Amino acid sequence: MLKVVSKIPQGKTMSYAEVARAAGSPKAYRAVGNIMHNNPDPARVPCHRVVKSDGSAGGFASGTKKKIALLKKEGVIKTK
Repeated sequence: MLKVVSKIPQGKTMSYAEVARAAGSPKAYRAVGNIMHNNPDPARVPCHRVVKSDGSAGGFASGTKKKIALLKKEGVIKTK
């Protein structure tokens, strides 16, 4: 799953379910969340690019506000 997330380009996101499917374990979306929360290398594995299926940010070890700020900086979330 870390390999899948490491390939998400800047400005793009994938849902937890999409990451699980791409990793070959379609029912492991909750595991994706746990793995992202314990991400050993955020510089190489951009876990902030993994969002909920409804498009909302979801959780983040450094806090949801930080995740949203990173996604805004990358242009994923448009500012008004």
